[in-house]
Amino acid sequence: MGAALGALAALSAGLAPNAVADDVRPKQWYLDAMKADELWKVSTGKGIKIAVLDTGVNPDTSSLKGQVLTGDVPKSVAFHATKDYKGHGTTIAELIAGTGAGGGLKGLAPGAKIVPYRVNLVGLKGASEKKRTPDAAKAIRAAADSDAQIINMSFGRDTISPGEQEAVEYAASKGKLMFGAVGNNAQQKSSVEYPAAYPFIVGVAASDKSGSVGDFSAHGRGVDLAAPGLDVPRWCDATFRSYCGGAEGTSAASAIASGAAALIWSAHPDWTANQVSRVLLDTAGRDWPKDAPSKYLGYGLIRPSRSLLHGEGKPGAANVDPVSNEQTSTGSSGTGATPSVSVPASSQPPKSTSGGETSAAGSSAKSSDGNDQLWIVLGAAAAVVVIGGGAFAVLRTRRSG
Repeated sequence: MGAALGALAALSAGLAPNAVADDVRPKQWYLDAMKADELWKVSTGKGIKIAVLDTGVNPDTSSLKGQVLTGDVPKSVAFHATKDYKGHGTTIAELIAGTGAGGGLKGLAPGAKIVPYRVNLVGLKGASEKKRTPDAAKAIRAAADSDAQIINMSFGRDTISPGEQEAVEYAASKGKLMFGAVGNNAQQKSSVEYPAAYPFIVGVAASDKSGSVGDFSAHGRGVDLAAPGLDVPRWCDATFRSYCGGAEGTSAASAIASGAAALIWSAHPDWTANQVSRVLLDTAGRDWPKDAPSKYLGYGLIRPSRSLLHGEGKPGAANVDPVSNEQTSTGSSGTGATPSVSVPASSQPPKSTSGGETSAAGSSAKSSDGNDQLWIVLGAAAAVVVIGGGAFAVLRTRRSG
């Protein structure tokens, strides 16, 4: 995705979609599978702010009215934060915290609030617009200095950016919980894109209704969790006239994972980012050892119901990163205390270790930008993991090298 030029790009949300009726809630199959109605009786994400670094967020859609904290955007990065130039950022915001009003998308955490950041990604036109729109590194640092607890980044690039990596480390030192889309180019390459591949960011892969990883979803080290990302409705474009169906991409998966984190953090406001992410990893659906994460699904498929409805998952140490197991200083809580990281991210071990690999019978996925291609399935015996109330079949295979 603009990888040859080293440019950031908003990750795909769908190809050649078909317009759907205004009421898209019935199309949001994953909310039913995850028992969202029961989750919302326990937590709606109230009190949690999520910084959405994307193409901007339109606060005037029916689903986002009253949900977007435009006044919370730092002035240094506020240029056109509420002017979405592609429709992508608004979709991401609605998937996280949309109210569903007016037949719009219902977010997994409808009680949470969105802080919009417009980032210079592929698709932004005009030299003046590009010059005034912040890059990802600047936006990450600004979000790190805000009181938003979660940062969602549904965009990617192939190469490391030192400034961006330093910004991620800085955000981690501020106790932020960060989620990133792993990428949609599995056929062309198997590596996870940045920023999702950086330590301290939870890299999220995309799964379908059966729990199978999407055939386009990037795999390898850096995949930490999987979340629904196929057949998810989205805004067709920046005109905001209609939603489109049949969309798929790791962008949506990252947003839904951010929403799940908001639900858990709202229910446990004194937990740190480390503890929230640890519970997400502990309760993820998998049939392989936790200490041998899959390169396709990481620690498994998100299941916030296991924590919220059944009290499962151990938060553990407040000041230990659950993936790298590196110790941080005083843990950060949802109330805004900030830790400092004792070991820089660049010296941390890889986020995914060798062990049980999970592949899946992916559907015939397509991409909105032609980047999501089919890849060969490496199947074995099927096992069943449960996300909320739905059963999701997952295929496993041995690691090959």
